[in-house]
Amino acid sequence: MSLRNNRAVVLAAAASVLLVAGLALALFWAPEDADQGFSQRIFYVHVPIALTAYACFGWGAWKALRLLWTREPRYDLESYTAVHMGVIFGILTLVTGSIWAKISWGVWWTWSERQLTLFLVLFLFYCAYFMLRFSVEPGPRRANLSAVYALFGVALIPVSFLAIRLAENFIHPVVFTRDGPQMSGSMFVVFCVCLAAMLGLFASLYTNELAGKRLDARLRELREALE
Repeated sequence: MSLRNNRAVVLAAAASVLLVAGLALALFWAPEDADQGFSQRIFYVHVPIALTAYACFGWGAWKALRLLWTREPRYDLESYTAVHMGVIFGILTLVTGSIWAKISWGVWWTWSERQLTLFLVLFLFYCAYFMLRFSVEPGPRRANLSAVYALFGVALIPVSFLAIRLAENFIHPVVFTRDGPQMSGSMFVVFCVCLAAMLGLFASLYTNELAGKRLDARLRELREALE
């Protein structure tokens, strides 16, 4: 238990340091974009958050696959927690993306952009995951249904990601191409720090929430044993 607590503390500290460093670099050190000016700095928050949301859903699908493969009950809780984190980062992605769209395009949202709509579909798909999960009584059946659903959802991730590159009007900026990142070296460094910060934040939140849910499960088992 102490080892887990130490790991949680280290993850939280590392995430905090990276977040402060990333925001400071994005605001005060990264060069200003020639076209969008200061508003472009939200890129260092929005894109890492979106990639972290993909990572959360992917991690949840991996844990779901482990559950179906090994039948170990612990993977059900781990998959559920990862999907929960993914939904949180998905909300942040939509919020920061809408702010950037309002500044850059003059609108909060446009349904004509397939990449925006596909990410919303991905987000709503995983929101429905909780409706499915909590409509079934706890047990192996709920764990299996949740795992299969999480695995189906992961197929939407590459579709949503590639939609930006397949967009016909390219109103959504494409930063990473086959030729590498389309930004200066200093901008790429700041982006990497911010991405590491968001992934570290996910790891920290995931570890703490998982520990809390495991503790709740143990307490529930003790209450049932005493009744």
